[in-house]
Amino acid sequence: MSRSLRLIGVPMDLGADRRGVDMGPSAIRYAGISQALADLDYDCTDDGDLPVVHPEVGDPDSAAPSTGRAKYLDEVRDLCTRLSDEVADVLDEGSFPLVLGGDHSIAIGTVGGAARDADLGVVWFDAHGDFNTPATTPSGNIHGMPLAALLGEGEFADSEWGPAPNVSEENVALVGIRSLDDAEREALRDTDVTVFTMSDIDRRGITAVTEEALDVASDGTDGIHVSLDLDWLDPDEAPGVGTPVRGGVTYREAHAAMELVADRDVRSMEAVEVNPILDQHNRTAELAVELCASALGKSIY
Repeated sequence: MSRSLRLIGVPMDLGADRRGVDMGPSAIRYAGISQALADLDYDCTDDGDLPVVHPEVGDPDSAAPSTGRAKYLDEVRDLCTRLSDEVADVLDEGSFPLVLGGDHSIAIGTVGGAARDADLGVVWFDAHGDFNTPATTPSGNIHGMPLAALLGEGEFADSEWGPAPNVSEENVALVGIRSLDDAEREALRDTDVTVFTMSDIDRRGITAVTEEALDVASDGTDGIHVSLDLDWLDPDEAPGVGTPVRGGVTYREAHAAMELVADRDVRSMEAVEVNPILDQHNRTAELAVELCASALGKSIY
């Protein structure tokens, strides 16, 4: 029996300095995401793209927080509120939401919607911790803050969009981290978030690390959200990403991890930070399609 799935495009790059990730949803569609899902017997509906304000129209400093800086705060908050409603509606209809970004700030909306009526665990596949706040960020870019916002860190503690309902620190796991700012590192150490660095993967292997991360996220929860930032992979594998960091996972390690994801109760997923401007022949978008397919059930045999 086919399972209902809905694609939601979020062509936003307000959360990042480098332009181009707004074209990520189109690139992933062009790479064949709908056909890949149909081949897995999903009843796939593409809901198109949520409307997004362009940076040329928005004001990066229109809603500066009391301390620090968060560029395009009003615009990102509005987008994430609409995305949260969309994701919640998809789940209410019994469908699976697969969100195509866009920069990683959209996770505030995806997770917020997926956690609205369920206790949600989160596995965050990323090179970065995304745990800065307006007071600690070196750049002011909100794509470096979504996990902090979702867990109500710092200035997000009393904000409209944080903390997310039904998401607990002890059910959040980061996998493949290799780039943290100093304040971000200290903040993560003060939480119950589980952090697996690339060094952990080097020592223990991708299978053991991913299994433990999924165990963390599923312990006592109603399901798991998978947040896949394509910069999790090494730039040699995924050159077209917003913020590349050398030393990431390999092609085969990424697929092995996603194949383990497919064995769990995944409630929602997003793929973010594909930047076609920096890509080679749409290679990174094609990889995003392959990894989403693996996470949703495609296997070698």
